[in-house]
Amino acid sequence: MNIVFATHNQNKLKEVQQLVPENINLLSLDDINCNEDILETADTLLGNAQLKANYITNNYGYDCFADDTGLEVKALNNEPGVYSARYAGPSNDATANMSKLLTNLEGETDKSAQFKTVVVLNLKGEQYIFEGICKGEILNKPQGTEGFGYDPIFKPSGFDKSFAEMSLEEKGKISHRGKAIQKLVTFLKSVF
Repeated sequence: MNIVFATHNQNKLKEVQQLVPENINLLSLDDINCNEDILETADTLLGNAQLKANYITNNYGYDCFADDTGLEVKALNNEPGVYSARYAGPSNDATANMSKLLTNLEGETDKSAQFKTVVVLNLKGEQYIFEGICKGEILNKPQGTEGFGYDPIFKPSGFDKSFAEMSLEEKGKISHRGKAIQKLVTFLKSVF
């Protein structure tokens, strides 16, 4: 079965591919020759995921799922949230985003945070929503070289290392995206 995962991000595709059952052929936006920039103009994670999934289904005719993820930092009133990828500007520069976040947290004692992922699945004319949350805290400086985005400064609760110090498999079992994708996978197994 072919399902499009609405992303160009090869790191994200690789992470999710490990979680999806073998009988599902996961296609990226590159695989379907979708080179348009699908604008994420909604003010919620759910809204952005719906925009992406609906765009692919409506314009390319594929069953599709899309996600949006945000890092919510308690001391910053849940910033950067829906603006996580472009927190430091439109270039989606992970290093600049982490730097801005750490600067904004200077002097704060509460470094608690959570990653939240919302997945929207368009399947056979119906839409389904799945959510995953991973609680943790922001580290004082980047640690590790794996992963992407804010992974080097996010330490999940119950662990003594950042996401960037974990293998894809280890991170996938506990991460926000892993939890949301596991809900998606469980659902897909129940209908196929």
